[in-house]
Amino acid sequence: MQRLKTRAQFQAVLAGATVARTAHFALHRCALDLSSSAQPLFASDDVWLGAMVPKRWARRAVTRNAIKRQIYTVSAAPDAGLPRAAHVVRLRAGFDRKEFVSASSDKLKGAVRAELLQLLARAARAPVPTAVPPSASSSPSSSSS
Repeated sequence: MQRLKTRAQFQAVLAGATVARTAHFALHRCALDLSSSAQPLFASDDVWLGAMVPKRWARRAVTRNAIKRQIYTVSAAPDAGLPRAAHVVRLRAGFDRKEFVSASSDKLKGAVRAELLQLLARAARAPVPTAVPPSASSSPSSSSS
């Protein structure tokens, strides 16, 4: 499994489809386009993964890092079933600070892990997109008289 590193890689994946959602997470997927003549964003045909945990939803750095660690650990498991494509797991809602008082507790990590397993199970049922050649995506425009 490769990790997304550049802003361009994250933007390309986020422009793709959202294939699964849970109460706190969304999974975005983008097909790999290795045939482009320019410098490709993704150098190998492998599973690519990025984690996006905004400060808006997880104020403490300890919490953000714990959530990212859970994302990478759960996704790297052999039974995760992620297809060969680029993926971004995005935190889209915060965890309740009244329920999870500690910034990094076992209870929070367990809740994150359970929800990530649910997210990956939903994503496994979603179809994998195929890369569309640039010439096939353009359509002739019709003129009206």
